[in-house]
Amino acid sequence: MKRPNFLFIVTDQQRADHLGCYGNRVLRTPNIDALAQRGVRLERHYVAMPICMPNRATLVTGRMPSLHGVRHNGIELPLDCVTMPELLAGAGYQTALVGKSHLQNFTGVPPQYGAETPTEGDSPPSLELRTARRPDAFGGHRQEDTDSWADPDFRMRLPYYGFQSVDLVTRHGDRCGADYLRWALARDPAFLQRIGRENALPAPGYTTYEGWRTQVPEALYSTTYVADKTIQRLEQFAHNPQAPFFLYCSFPDPHHPWTPPGRYWGKYRPQDIPLEPAYWAGPQGSPWHAAQRTGLPHLDYYRDRRDHGANPGAPASSIPVTGVYACSPREAQEGISLTYCALAMIDDAVGRIAAAMARLGMDRDTVIVYTSDHGDYMGDHQLMLKSSMHYQGLVRTPFIWSDTAPGSETAGARSQLTGAIDVSRSILARARVAPADGMQGIDLNPLLQNPEQKTRDALLIEDEDHRTPGWLGARGRVRTLMTDRHRLSVYSGTGWGELYDLAEDPLELYNLWDQPACAGLRGALTERLLRAMLDNVDTVPKPTRFA
Repeated sequence: MKRPNFLFIVTDQQRADHLGCYGNRVLRTPNIDALAQRGVRLERHYVAMPICMPNRATLVTGRMPSLHGVRHNGIELPLDCVTMPELLAGAGYQTALVGKSHLQNFTGVPPQYGAETPTEGDSPPSLELRTARRPDAFGGHRQEDTDSWADPDFRMRLPYYGFQSVDLVTRHGDRCGADYLRWALARDPAFLQRIGRENALPAPGYTTYEGWRTQVPEALYSTTYVADKTIQRLEQFAHNPQAPFFLYCSFPDPHHPWTPPGRYWGKYRPQDIPLEPAYWAGPQGSPWHAAQRTGLPHLDYYRDRRDHGANPGAPASSIPVTGVYACSPREAQEGISLTYCALAMIDDAVGRIAAAMARLGMDRDTVIVYTSDHGDYMGDHQLMLKSSMHYQGLVRTPFIWSDTAPGSETAGARSQLTGAIDVSRSILARARVAPADGMQGIDLNPLLQNPEQKTRDALLIEDEDHRTPGWLGARGRVRTLMTDRHRLSVYSGTGWGELYDLAEDPLELYNLWDQPACAGLRGALTERLLRAMLDNVDTVPKPTRFA
């Protein structure tokens, strides 16, 4: 039996409901919707952690962030981790990555939190011994770092986490780097004079700090690069049809800053975007937003908006440019509309790729997967971007599996609990490649074939070191349990938590954590959370067993 090819499409910071096939009433995504129409759409698909690097690492390792070690952005995936692309390559697959990887750092930002301060008189440890795990001082890391790419002779060392070829894009918006930037400069030596807010075209009426009308033309934008290089890789694979391929196609958009180019800017206008009830209901419905935090250092998003305005980069604001912020109705509409514009370009790119696959005869033996690394608040609870509050818009992502092999799946939607933790094991199972010992998650293929197949009754979501409200302390540590009906979130360093009945309260407006009538439910769900955490403890390396 011929093993299938895989085209794995990943977008950046895209909510599940930002697709037509997931019920969006404004955004048109006909090419992505076509994948869902002939395939399976998972309705309750959740991240392992709602931020780029940890969840992307989970996608390729099939292990929770607490196991693979990428607890937050800025922590590189250890080189000793076995990945799903590596296992596929070992079984004869051709593997390639086009676009954003973000398995290693690309910003050069120093560690967010300081090291232990030695007691006066103590002998400080050497730099190599300063933390409990040695930093990588040689070979393999810093391959996505901006400083590495500043050297014109720098080339990535391959294979890269199992990818035999890489066409890399780093960063976001019109300021992307790595292989993409070299490609753009080769076509336009003055390209750097087109990028960034400082070179933006006039955009009357727009107020958001996180978006601008770029001078970069569509032909030189990162979405075009990813589509072009993906098609080139498909054409190369066509010359060796006996060897199946796994092609990881990763778009940096629609992540902020929002800079849709050319005709895509203005395709969706802010004034035409209806704000959802979750905007108008917040922040009153979420008690912690208005909680008293006397005596604690804190970042009060709503107070900051009231006192300084919501623009996160404005000089008077205390909110970091990339951090969560409370938004006005207009800012929410602008962020959503510009995200829709970016997704419209991605949908067109998916259409081009699908047409190329049909031309090459690959549309009959290729599994196409479409997903995202995490979501965005996008105005829910009057918040934008992402943080450690696990609202549905942030932790629920699209997941479409379109398998063209006869009898491989039953098309339609599935409402069972699934997650990023299941992706590696499911792809390996479909490829008939055994997983590595210690890979977690479940094989989703039985669910894809049978809509009535049970998956699990609860799913764990982690969060570590995320930028959080100051009242939680400098480091946010959160564990969330998602069940068929409820969401329970427990925060380290505080007795406070969240409990929502998603059947009665799908917008997560009424926190039941402190309700006396829900004390029994809270206790039962807390026990289930504990058991889920125990079930996700590492099982490798195996211990020695004595008789």
